[in-house]
Amino acid sequence: MAGVGTSMLGSVLLFTVVLSLQEVYREKLASSELYTILGGFTRSLLFLFSLSLSLFVGNLQESSGMKSGWGALVFSEIIALVAASTVHRVCITTCFLFSDGLLYEMSKIS
Repeated sequence: MAGVGTSMLGSVLLFTVVLSLQEVYREKLASSELYTILGGFTRSLLFLFSLSLSLFVGNLQESSGMKSGWGALVFSEIIALVAASTVHRVCITTCFLFSDGLLYEMSKIS
């Protein structure tokens, strides 16, 4: 079973790799409708990876007695939407919709 440090390191690495590849292929993702939707989906993966990092920080806050609330979720969504805005306007909408779908599935699993 993966430890907390291993999980956080994996999330940081995956976040960095996905963001880097998306920035390299930004023009390709904005070239057609299908690629724009794919760009929104891959940006929602950034939401997933940043959410795991934010939840790690939130757990640290709660262990020290501070309340984290919805801040981690909102912060992760803002990161993903800002990253999606660098590709295309439609990527923002599809990223938001795919992120909500991922969040719904994650809540069903937990």
